[in-house]
Amino acid sequence: MKIIPVLDLKEGLVVHAKQGLRDIYQPINSALCPDPDIFKVLEAFLAVYPFDTFYIADLNAITSQGHHDDLIARLINQYPHLQFWVDKGYQRVTKYPCNYVPVLGSECFNDSSIEELKDFNGRFILSLDYAETGALGATSIQSRTDLWPDTLIVMTLSRVGSELGPDLDKLKTFCKKYPKKHFVAAGGIRDMNDLDSVKKIGIQHALLASALHSGAISKTDIANM
Repeated sequence: MKIIPVLDLKEGLVVHAKQGLRDIYQPINSALCPDPDIFKVLEAFLAVYPFDTFYIADLNAITSQGHHDDLIARLINQYPHLQFWVDKGYQRVTKYPCNYVPVLGSECFNDSSIEELKDFNGRFILSLDYAETGALGATSIQSRTDLWPDTLIVMTLSRVGSELGPDLDKLKTFCKKYPKKHFVAAGGIRDMNDLDSVKKIGIQHALLASALHSGAISKTDIANM
């Protein structure tokens, strides 16, 4: 199981994401890191474990309220040995740094724009985004497997930062239906029991933030895993 720490950026600071309610996200102030500066949060994660991959969500860009392009570029340049999965909403193909992998979220595409995914030649990660009411954004992408890359995030926003646990039924369905794809669990993982549960159904990657900040998943847990 590979753990990928999450850095949610809003108004220049790392925030605590909770159930997709982006208007009320507050800057991080946790046992792991009391300072919401992205460089300090990343170093705090690295003090827990030598993670080699991080997920960044630029919430301003995703909601079309600005962006953090300069800040993200500084971070990526400062840590060339780390890989960054970057979700900043709707993206077009451009020349990316070697350690930058674009994350394209279904919520930021519509059924007429998804053909643009072909331009990436498979070098991206697709995030299949869900709210409690169902799939977000381009609903047709759920069946357009010809547009899918090898790695896909199953993002259940209503479970992010919650105590609800991961959406095991949804994750299990994807693993059974598309066994050749690599799925990443995102949303609701609270502790090692949840990690074990998603691993048992075939998930090998998980996005984590709250459980690392609270210490519910510790350095010892990760080392033992």
